[in-house]
Amino acid sequence: MSKRTFPLLLVAGLTAAALWAANDSFVGEWKLNPSKSSKIIDQMKVESVAGNKYSFDFGGGPETIAADGTDQPGGYGTTLSASVEAPDSWKIVRKKDGRLLLSATWKLSSDGKTLTDDYTEFDPNGSPSNVKYLYKRTAGTSGFAGTWENTTGEIPVFVMKVQPYEGNGLSFIDSSDGVTRNVKFDGKDYPNVGANVPPGSTSSVRRVNEHTLEVTGKVNGKAGTTREIELSSDGKTLTMTLHIPDRAEPIALAFDRQ
Repeated sequence: MSKRTFPLLLVAGLTAAALWAANDSFVGEWKLNPSKSSKIIDQMKVESVAGNKYSFDFGGGPETIAADGTDQPGGYGTTLSASVEAPDSWKIVRKKDGRLLLSATWKLSSDGKTLTDDYTEFDPNGSPSNVKYLYKRTAGTSGFAGTWENTTGEIPVFVMKVQPYEGNGLSFIDSSDGVTRNVKFDGKDYPNVGANVPPGSTSSVRRVNEHTLEVTGKVNGKAGTTREIELSSDGKTLTMTLHIPDRAEPIALAFDRQ
């Protein structure tokens, strides 16, 4: 084979890979269908550590801070603050690089069995989105310390885009968490990108079969959420099953092709 032939074959191979990615059956826009998806049970844990210090776990691991209203180091490069406004009322605030991400006012019921969460989330432009959740106590006896499960929250409808990535990979662009997962089918971990990406967050992908992909997430090398993505035989429905550490039951999300 001449030296002139090899570059031509290389270009042909790259072109074929790009065409393969563009024609991949997973590529497209997918809109969540809540009626076909699992009910998500949102769990949070609050533990009294010592004095006015508490450990908060919202599903991403424990964060221990003093409940004194000051911004303190939290998880994933954010700051977290907790203000005790009254024995039955707390305010929780999270920021990143000084930008307000969320603000939540918690209110305990008189019997201490339920917690109302007046939750406001802010997009990168500072626009707020408010929703009110109701949690029931599943562990603990009094005060905010205990385990709480959301009983009223609904899954917000969002669109996930799947696009070709660098010829032989795919990009999963998730509008619900502002995270883009760029991956290639080579078994390697690739950094996630986006405004709300935790430091050290990566993803890898493997093709289980023609209709199934498995995307494995990690944070600083530690295994995180695994997403099993399955395409229906007619190519119109995509089901994403999330296996989340420390959760007994997986979450299944159904998407319709747009």
